[in-house]
Amino acid sequence: MNQQTNKSERIQFEARLWWFSLLPGLPGLLVALGLLWGGGFSFKAQITGTILLPALFGLGLVALREHVVYPLHTIANLLAALREGDFSLRGRGAQRGDALGEAYLEINALSDTLREQRLRALEATALLRSVMEVIEVAIFTFDQEERLRLTNPAGERLLAQPVERLLGQTAQELGLAECLRGENNRVSELAFPGGSGRWGIRRTTFRQQGMPHVLVVIADLKDSLREEERMAWQRLVRVLGHEINNSLTPIKSIAGSLATVAARPERPSDWEEDLGRGLGVIASRAESLSRFTAAYARLTRLPAPRPVSLDLEPLVQRVVSLETRLSVAVRGGPALQVQADREQLEQLLINLIRNGVDAVLETSGEVVVLWYRRSRFVELKVLDNGPGISNSGNLFVPFFTTKPNGSGIGLFLSRQIAEAHHGSLTLENNAAGPGCCARLELPLNQD
Repeated sequence: MNQQTNKSERIQFEARLWWFSLLPGLPGLLVALGLLWGGGFSFKAQITGTILLPALFGLGLVALREHVVYPLHTIANLLAALREGDFSLRGRGAQRGDALGEAYLEINALSDTLREQRLRALEATALLRSVMEVIEVAIFTFDQEERLRLTNPAGERLLAQPVERLLGQTAQELGLAECLRGENNRVSELAFPGGSGRWGIRRTTFRQQGMPHVLVVIADLKDSLREEERMAWQRLVRVLGHEINNSLTPIKSIAGSLATVAARPERPSDWEEDLGRGLGVIASRAESLSRFTAAYARLTRLPAPRPVSLDLEPLVQRVVSLETRLSVAVRGGPALQVQADREQLEQLLINLIRNGVDAVLETSGEVVVLWYRRSRFVELKVLDNGPGISNSGNLFVPFFTTKPNGSGIGLFLSRQIAEAHHGSLTLENNAAGPGCCARLELPLNQD
């Protein structure tokens, strides 16, 4: 139907072109024939002119038609080739300063652009196909009816079936219906024909040919979680062993010395004094070990926050007033409210201010607290001009401390509190001078 309509339109255009060319020249032809027959020419000349003049006029019309219609046919063929994906054809006579030549130039440029775009698309598709072939995560694509339209070798291994059997089946039939429900990014304990365990599931939507599709990526977290678990246990055992040995070694040594003294037939005159000092050391180390275990228990029993609306400035002023060793400067900021657990946030700020004061007591410096608004968050800084951070890699390692009587959980506990409030806590050396900057970011109260 379209071809017939196009043909009809082409014939109408060519007919119009024929008549528009014929009508202006026809009066001149008639005038020339009238002059020929009425101008006293011989009969032979009249016959010859009568034949030649219409013939030349007709040839002119045909030539004019070809000069107009043939370039249009050429342009149509070039555009049809582009529509069919053939970018090798070029229009001849492409040049500037000529209407038809400029049309050819634009078509040739369009052909070059489309060819480059197709090459880039083919290269990107080949790269994507290669990545999907070698990647170790399972990839599935479902259409609006939740039927599988695409998967990769990892997906075949996960479902223990070849792709030919998988395509076209619904998510329910494949046992993947749960992956299309719930949060878009989560970790779940699932069992598949190709394996079971903890899986990271990511889901997103896209459109193909105007129709909605769902992309599901399933990653096996078993190996990475086991490695993280192993490393966590190693760190914990190393720290626990270090702390316990620090307490048990002197206890064992002193207990052995006291036992030796007690076993002698004749004890030295100052044995009671030695006994008192030894028992004092044992009690001190036992107390240190008790504080350590209490800190560990506190770390593992951090309750979920119970947030309420808090004015930031009065809270900071109250925490600063608790520090009696040094006057902490509060430069403040705008009046802001945060949604937070009062006790936990106070404990976090106490830890940060205490660390800052501990640092500046060595250098006779100062500690400054300030804050400002950043979009939907408040950024609070505790600045000091102490010696700075010497080992930033161990800042948030539990039980790691450089203080003689430190527990090593203050910063780790503070970061846990910040993250439980959907915020963050970072520490870094000051860029403009000595000292450290503790940066706490918390979401503002949006009520």
